[in-house]
Amino acid sequence: MWPESLPVAQVRIARPTDQLDEVVRFYVEGLGLRELYRFENHGGYDGVMVGLPGTGYHLEFTTHVDGSPGTAPSAENLLVLYFTDAARMSEVARRLAEFGVEPVEAENPYWTANGGLTFPDPDGWGVVLMPRTVF
Repeated sequence: MWPESLPVAQVRIARPTDQLDEVVRFYVEGLGLRELYRFENHGGYDGVMVGLPGTGYHLEFTTHVDGSPGTAPSAENLLVLYFTDAARMSEVARRLAEFGVEPVEAENPYWTANGGLTFPDPDGWGVVLMPRTVF
């Protein structure tokens, strides 16, 4: 539950890309998230929201008709997904490998030291797969 002082119903993390189709394929077919909504030509923007149905949080990727910056500003811009166990994490890592996406060295050694695998999405943003939750 969100604190009473911040009664939030949904959380959306949004970012631009110049490779919308490739990014959506990575997150949907590679990671296994679901496409929740798609829009076109909304003030010059096309976009896709991905996530888990029935949850109050999702990712939105947009592209603009005049172009959109898409590269990650640093190697520390990460989406971290915590799995229930290492075997489940390995299933997703294998699926990404089938897409030709190989893990890269994490900038922060914490992730690797704790069993994490870091994968770049098509724009170079890091996605860390962790074998267990922190708390």
